[in-house]
Amino acid sequence: MAVIETNPKSSLHLRSNSLPSTSHPLISQLEDNLQRLKSSEGTSSVSSSLVCNKLNGMQDLHDCVDKLLQLPIEQQYLAQECNEKWVDNLLEGSLRLLDICSTAKDSLLLSKENMHELQSVIRRRRGGETGFTVEGVKYLALRKNMKKQIRKALIILKAIKNELMSFSSKKDNNFSPMIGFLKEAEAVTLCSLEHLLLFISDPKGQSKHRRWSAIYKLMQTKRAICDSHESDINEFEKVDAALQSLISHKSSSTENFQSDLENLEMCIQDLEVGVEHISRKLIRNRVSLLNIFNH
Repeated sequence: MAVIETNPKSSLHLRSNSLPSTSHPLISQLEDNLQRLKSSEGTSSVSSSLVCNKLNGMQDLHDCVDKLLQLPIEQQYLAQECNEKWVDNLLEGSLRLLDICSTAKDSLLLSKENMHELQSVIRRRRGGETGFTVEGVKYLALRKNMKKQIRKALIILKAIKNELMSFSSKKDNNFSPMIGFLKEAEAVTLCSLEHLLLFISDPKGQSKHRRWSAIYKLMQTKRAICDSHESDINEFEKVDAALQSLISHKSSSTENFQSDLENLEMCIQDLEVGVEHISRKLIRNRVSLLNIFNH
């Protein structure tokens, strides 16, 4: 899988020379939310706690964006200064973020459904070892197909990131400062959703992050090393590896595997809630943009 490396420097930093909106306290709040999300882009590993924190951070960010979009002065700037090209660009950007959220939601739902089948086989001893093997192979096949679909989404995501980088390199101040804020929020959200997709699909692809993580650990105390190692656990990866061992008879105990499944189930639930919340906020912001441009 061609892993897209997150580069904090790729985030947009757009400002206009005339910023009548910068005096509003919501602008400072938005910039604080952007900075918090960007500060974790170079984190050494992609863990469930990091991804959940990013989802929470995205909710705060887009709450702030929504409040800004409700301000009459910002609505006026956008309505007056956005030509047809910018209207299409902003609406297309919001739609692309929703598409990525949809990919993540579908992947989480499928993972949960097939994981429940595995749990059912174990609890009921249905089909014995053969039944477990059949469901295990089915689950791993689903994971393989899921990774393939997410790889496609990441390729599209990379193209979008390149487009945003091209946008940030243009020295064009002939647009509302709100456009700059919206595009920067889009870029940061894109990087955060990238972390989510990588966490679900290909944790082993984070080789660069893991190398830096190893260097970091050598600089910490023994206690910190243990804590860091524990926080790096990827619940999807752990279940995949344990299931492979059980199917290949390298391991015969399902007790630990049941615990791994339970941890994965809780992880998926947290991620589903977070993705659903951010999806709703993205939809709300898209509706606000549509209302502004249609009046």
